[in-house]
Amino acid sequence: MFPPKTGLTYARVWHLVDAKNKNLGKLAQRIAIALRGKYKPSYHPTVDMGDYVVVINARNVQLSGNKMEDKNYRWHSGYIGHVTNMKYDTFSERHPTAPLKKAAYGMLPKNNLRKVQMSRLLLFPDSEHPYEQNIFKNYEQMIEDGILVDDANTGENDKEKIADL
Repeated sequence: MFPPKTGLTYARVWHLVDAKNKNLGKLAQRIAIALRGKYKPSYHPTVDMGDYVVVINARNVQLSGNKMEDKNYRWHSGYIGHVTNMKYDTFSERHPTAPLKKAAYGMLPKNNLRKVQMSRLLLFPDSEHPYEQNIFKNYEQMIEDGILVDDANTGENDKEKIADL
């Protein structure tokens, strides 16, 4: 029922994601998948086997449509009448990494593992980060090498490019 208990099954990989000019929702979805470890063959929803995700250039994330003007962030302090409502522009100026963090947080399952999985998300507003030695997978490099690119004609992975690696 549960995956085998070997060290490699639960090994945590460090992913580097460059958020510059990426869509907020699509990027948050891929980050949530890596935080949960859903791409692993031994994935089980009750077992914490997610990876570390380091996101750089988080302040440069893009929104589609009119969401730059229309999107609101609301929260309540717990006191009567203390509802805070902010537009996306103001919110992202004050907290450059918070829109991506809130989007990824909302895409994780609402259970006890969510706080643990979010602790492995490391967001940086610019391109400098202290985890260069830990990075194992770089999504931008995988896209340039053709690993994550689908063939436009068939919709299948380009197996020749993968085999050449």
